[in-house]
Amino acid sequence: MKFCICNEIFQDWSLPDQFEAAAEIGFDAIEIAPFTIASSVREITLAPRAQIGQLSAEFGVEVAGIHWLLAGTEGYHVTHPDAQVRRRTIEYLQDLVTFGFEIGGTLEVVGSPEQRSVQPPVTYDQAWEWFKEAMIASAQVPGAGNFNICIEPLAPATNNNFIVRAEEARQMVQEINLPNVKVILDCYSGTQVEADFPAEIRKTSSLLGHFHCNDNNKRAPGWGETDFVPIMRALLDIGYEGYCSIEVFDFEPEPIEHASRGLETLKQALEVAAEI
Repeated sequence: MKFCICNEIFQDWSLPDQFEAAAEIGFDAIEIAPFTIASSVREITLAPRAQIGQLSAEFGVEVAGIHWLLAGTEGYHVTHPDAQVRRRTIEYLQDLVTFGFEIGGTLEVVGSPEQRSVQPPVTYDQAWEWFKEAMIASAQVPGAGNFNICIEPLAPATNNNFIVRAEEARQMVQEINLPNVKVILDCYSGTQVEADFPAEIRKTSSLLGHFHCNDNNKRAPGWGETDFVPIMRALLDIGYEGYCSIEVFDFEPEPIEHASRGLETLKQALEVAAEI
């Protein structure tokens, strides 16, 4: 497996500084949140898109993909009762996919809880079908055949009430039944809502397209109390070869120290897990 860092940990640093830091710390890849570049992905012109690829080559740091797809935007909601809002959201999601593979990424994380949560009078079943429609439309963007759309179950603590558990994400992916629609699991949400998170990793198996690592205090691994050894053991058991990407929600620690401890913790956990 490869280790990755989500770029918002570096806050307002320039893209060159972000790639340089990721390389110096020892990450294999970086994961881009579009809102760190512009409030709308449509405002990210060809120049910065090309720059990301150039920086990847210069520093030897891969671009894993994109996440926080709808963060910082207005007027988008995947399960909104207004069909026009849903249509605009699908079109924007398709533009995000194009951005993702144009910068060299291989996946996107469909999280953005506030823009997918079910709002009255919408029923859960209606939201399910509308969300499925949006995921199919995203997966079928021209050129996206090798770009994975990864559906993320998120805990209620993230202001989410739709696709909370890993089982739901797996069901959605199985119903869609497209090779580039996968599941992403997240340690912060998974350890909150699942009775046995490593067991859910094993159940997800070949459907797992990406993995987010964070501690129970919303910081990087090693800053809280989560035991990452059984998590790494579960990933080894399913032969996971994708990215383990550190995503944080608490930006108080200094970025280099924050990310460095996170990476060291994951590598140590992987080493211990490999001996079990």
